[in-house]
Amino acid sequence: MKFAAGLVILLLYVGNVHSAEILMVTMGGTKSHKIPFWELARGLIVRGHNITFLNGFPADFELNGLHEVTPVSFVEYIKNYTNWDLLGARMNGEMPISMWDAIRYAFQSCDVMLDDVETKELLNRNFDLAILDGAFPECALGLVNIYKIPFMYMNTVGFYTGSLSMAGNPTPFSITPNFFSSFTDNMNIIERAMNTGIQIFSNMMHKVVVRLVYHKIQKNLGWNTIHPYDLSKNVSFILQNGHATVSYPRALNPNVAEVACIHCKEAVPLPSDLESFINSSENGFIYVSMGSSVKASNMPEKLRKMLVKTFARLPYNVLWKWEDNQMSHDIPSNVMLSRWLPQQDILGHKKLRAFITHGGLLSMYETVFHGVPVVTMPVFCDHDVNSAKAEVDGYAIKLHLETLTAEQLYKAILKVIHDPTYKTAARTRQRLLRDQRSSPLETAVYWTEYVLRHNGAYHLQSPARNLSWMQYYLLDVALLYFIVLFCSFHIVKRVLRHDVIELLHKKHKKL
Repeated sequence: MKFAAGLVILLLYVGNVHSAEILMVTMGGTKSHKIPFWELARGLIVRGHNITFLNGFPADFELNGLHEVTPVSFVEYIKNYTNWDLLGARMNGEMPISMWDAIRYAFQSCDVMLDDVETKELLNRNFDLAILDGAFPECALGLVNIYKIPFMYMNTVGFYTGSLSMAGNPTPFSITPNFFSSFTDNMNIIERAMNTGIQIFSNMMHKVVVRLVYHKIQKNLGWNTIHPYDLSKNVSFILQNGHATVSYPRALNPNVAEVACIHCKEAVPLPSDLESFINSSENGFIYVSMGSSVKASNMPEKLRKMLVKTFARLPYNVLWKWEDNQMSHDIPSNVMLSRWLPQQDILGHKKLRAFITHGGLLSMYETVFHGVPVVTMPVFCDHDVNSAKAEVDGYAIKLHLETLTAEQLYKAILKVIHDPTYKTAARTRQRLLRDQRSSPLETAVYWTEYVLRHNGAYHLQSPARNLSWMQYYLLDVALLYFIVLFCSFHIVKRVLRHDVIELLHKKHKKL
């Protein structure tokens, strides 16, 4: 009912705009990248727009007005690429994804996607606007160059600021933690030094990766294609998947709007089998999920046994998202496994006591939206920085898989349940996140149609996007001042020296 009411509001409060053909593209290697796009697509379709969505995961449903293009070779590449043991690597203290794997995904996936026949067929279509995933959009920018149309970003990774920075938004290293780190915006001098080093290294590696991506774009779309860095500076608008209450307060330009929790929804009643299991315990229940990118069923046996042992000790029922149909016989009676669970309906259930998760961005937003305390076990990518923010905000306990024990996990679960400060902090963040003059979806739809109405809305762009880092931080001006002062000093020194010599010469003559 509330969703329907929201759609009615969208139809009424936004001014008329012609029915547009909109292309959405995400190169994301995990399915969670699709979710914000789906929600925006739903909001735009009821406004009469047609959406074509290019991505690497087969469609889960059919929606009139939404056409998903999932190139077979791109889907297969991601499937093979993501067949990993992230949990095992993290437990061993290793990088869950090697640097080479991170680098090769960018240019290999780009080559596979652009070379596929389904993508090539798209090149014969006409679009009015493109909405790209702001988390590494460089490959998709090659398509924008072909269509010659305005484009926006849906920045799905809320703590990633690369796209923001390229558009001229201030992202000082002193208060902007790298999204691969575990820092917050309150860093001491050592952390700021480390964060700066990580950011500089990341920027250097990004240039290398984009150079490789650019070569694949030229190979598939023509050697006269404009460089992605030059294209990215012309972004019309950025829908940032963040908010001051769940990410960090940021100084943003007029062409940026925060839309964190665009996918969040009120809970609806659970299926009867889940409800029956939950009600079988008077103490409530705990929900366990490692998201879509981390397959729980792939976890090492050591970790599985540790979790089973911990859950068996708890006086609560446990709903556990487990992707495999096969599970050992040692599962205790208070644990229920399922390949898929309606996460937001579970998080909004009145009997839920705590959420155990990997710390994925959307899961962390959902736990705030529903006001639930959480225990996180970060695995890779932005999980650490997401969890660090939640811990600072007081509604989470962050555990380290490298040193995790059953006793640590048991105590952490009981602490977030029985220490009222965690529940209070979660509810406080919930109120802050929900206290907005318009919903994230309404905001996203408004600005998308604003860009359409104003032919790209280029008047919102900041001139900072065209400055080099030396110009932006006035290092060239500082150098100019130094040169002027240096020259002035030596000129004055020379004049004074000449005058002194003249004076001494005259004095000598008198003597």
